[in-house]
Amino acid sequence: MTMRWHIPCLLAAGLIASSSVFAATIPSSPELGKKEAQCRRDEHGPSLLVNVLGLKDRQGNLRLEVYPANDDDFLADDNALVGAGKVFRRVEEPVPQTGNVRLCVRVPGPGTYAVSLLHSRDGKRKFSWTIDGIGFSGNPRLGWSKPKAARVAITAGSGPTPISIVMNYRSGLGMSPLKVKG
Repeated sequence: MTMRWHIPCLLAAGLIASSSVFAATIPSSPELGKKEAQCRRDEHGPSLLVNVLGLKDRQGNLRLEVYPANDDDFLADDNALVGAGKVFRRVEEPVPQTGNVRLCVRVPGPGTYAVSLLHSRDGKRKFSWTIDGIGFSGNPRLGWSKPKAARVAITAGSGPTPISIVMNYRSGLGMSPLKVKG
């Protein structure tokens, strides 16, 4: 099952800003960026090995997306990015029931990218800030707007590059990592 960013919900949650880039002319498809993102078994090329930390539970799906590391393109509409020939990669997988959660996404080459990770707990195709979780490369503190691309920028090398993303869930009126009891 696939999910889709629901732009009005992300705007309302303050995770993205309005932009003309959303006027895409390519038909929308949850498959955009998946073919290019698929890692091979024992991947050796440029890729990101994402260790997912702080999941609220083991239900639903994870959606990892790679964007250009600039404010105009970070979290922009996937159709507009693909149509403009810009970097966009997507990996979607069910949350594993046990063990460490790791995702692999191929990138076009060594370079700087911005990464987002959505935990769609209900498996629907739209983001709900009251239910779902979100995280970004660089693990910035989340506020009322999307993080700046410079805060989430990561550099991928010529082989697999390990990174960790801490998930954030609704906490009061904002989003933050879960509090660990102990």
